[in-house]
Amino acid sequence: MEQLYVFGTGNAAVFRCYNTCFAIRENDEYFMVDAGGGNGILGILNRMDVPLSSIHHLFVTHEHTDHILGVIWMIRMIGQKMLAGTYEGQLNIYCHSGLVSTITTLCSLTTQKKIQNLLGGPIQLIPVEDGETRWILGCPVTFFDIHSTKARQFGFTMMLKNGKKLSCTGDEPYNPLCESYVSGSQWLLCEAFCLYSQRSQFKPYEKHHSTVKEACELAESLNIPNLVIWHTEDSDLTHRKEIYGAEGRQYYHGNLFVPDDGEILSL
Repeated sequence: MEQLYVFGTGNAAVFRCYNTCFAIRENDEYFMVDAGGGNGILGILNRMDVPLSSIHHLFVTHEHTDHILGVIWMIRMIGQKMLAGTYEGQLNIYCHSGLVSTITTLCSLTTQKKIQNLLGGPIQLIPVEDGETRWILGCPVTFFDIHSTKARQFGFTMMLKNGKKLSCTGDEPYNPLCESYVSGSQWLLCEAFCLYSQRSQFKPYEKHHSTVKEACELAESLNIPNLVIWHTEDSDLTHRKEIYGAEGRQYYHGNLFVPDDGEILSL
């Protein structure tokens, strides 16, 4: 059965947890989505027993630092394993077309030439278009433009082998233009910057984010049975699961998950 590996759950400005990124596991292979903002991802993978040699598919949603900088570390470390002969196959990095040059430039500025030389060879930067479907881990994955109000950003839907549809709508409020992709999902992965009751404190709308209330109202309106909320503030991680759950269940009657970093959810 597929599993959701939660590497990080925080927004860009957190320091008590890691930035939101995750992977879907099928058998011993992982489809990784974003990598957070630094080399902290390496420690997380180690603690969760996720070997770099089992990651051959990585999707980068957009260019913001809390999503893309960890990707450079993934390229560096997997590249080193390739050069040492301890990584089989190639690393496929999917992203919208504008990110190919961004990732290439970051690598050219921050990695050794021998790592840069792997790009276009065993490390492939694969541009995807709005509505394009690729087969990853034996499942169809359809990428779509979330119509971001900031940097261009893509989400995706994935038809799992268990017959369930999973959708990730990125780290901005859901746009109804994406309904044709998200509709019919059994799992929704959605950002929730903070509690609705704390909106005056954290000002999510100024940052083009939503609250727990809006995320839960969305899942309820779309009749989605399982909702995962993350990309949150980190002021009270000890009670986040409890207080986010309490607010969310006022607006949503499905299975609500407020994971901590390092959790594994069965899909």
